[in-house]
Amino acid sequence: MLPYIIRRFIHLIPTFVGATLLAFLVSQLVPGDFVSQRALEPNVRQETIDRMRSQFALDQPIMVQYVRWMGNLVQGNLGLSFSSNQPVMNVIRRPVQNSIYLALFAVVLLYMMAIPLGVFAAVRQYTFGDQAISAFSYFGLAIPNFFFAQVLILGIFLFRGFTREHFGYTQLVFPVAGMTSNGWEQFTPWRQFWDIMWHMVVPGFVVATSGIAGFTRVLRGQMIEYLGSDFIRTARAKGLGDRSVTYKHALRPAVIPFIAGIGGILPSLLGGAGLVEIVMAWPGIVPRLLEAITRQDIYVVLGFVVITSLLLMIGNLISDILLAVVDPRIRFT
Repeated sequence: MLPYIIRRFIHLIPTFVGATLLAFLVSQLVPGDFVSQRALEPNVRQETIDRMRSQFALDQPIMVQYVRWMGNLVQGNLGLSFSSNQPVMNVIRRPVQNSIYLALFAVVLLYMMAIPLGVFAAVRQYTFGDQAISAFSYFGLAIPNFFFAQVLILGIFLFRGFTREHFGYTQLVFPVAGMTSNGWEQFTPWRQFWDIMWHMVVPGFVVATSGIAGFTRVLRGQMIEYLGSDFIRTARAKGLGDRSVTYKHALRPAVIPFIAGIGGILPSLLGGAGLVEIVMAWPGIVPRLLEAITRQDIYVVLGFVVITSLLLMIGNLISDILLAVVDPRIRFT
């Protein structure tokens, strides 16, 4: 296993270089740059424009700019933001952390709901419960997450008004905007944690909805296939109980496609959270990325590309290792 992991890390190097090179070239295809926008401002002198071009190496060829940026990246420096003149890492650290919190919460929610629902639907095939889960799955796959977020916001506001009118309180209603409550800085660390978790429930559920729906359908099909297999009939003939047969013998091979897809889950959830972050005012990657694209702040955009690429490659490595743990037939030599 260790030699395989080392080889995978070595293989990640050209993949990462190719991804960053492609992203850098695409970013340079956009007409103009941040300095060109500043040049249109009447109160900016030409000397300032020339100094900024020299500072950010915008007066150099594209490959020279890339080599210079990659050299800084190897040293852990993502460059300077054009708009704020701060290190890119300082600019993107908080949005990346906020999006990762939301994505990890959505992943946990996805598995906590998809696996039990998929198993139940397979074991109780064609019952009312199975049909209800199928209806939920089709709904989750069909509705866009940003539209579902707006529907939930409307429903929560209506419920909040109803409880205020009839019961005089709204404390049990989940918040639908932002990441923290007013005065969050004065909270104790434990209360700060639970306040963030409380704000994360609705956007996390919205982000995970399509994944829950899709994984539930896949797991249901896998479980039905394995429950009708010969080795399951042999296990039942040996006197094993339904719980042991279902969760030990049928579920274990059925979750292999889930584990194989772990590598793309986190980046996909980060991308899928984009419009949800905007609709629900979650201070994550996409609002900051759109702002950087609008300002043509290239190094901030590339910083987000680097983080997403690393998450994808590390996630694929983790999924390969977990496959070997779950399926004893898989061995990496």
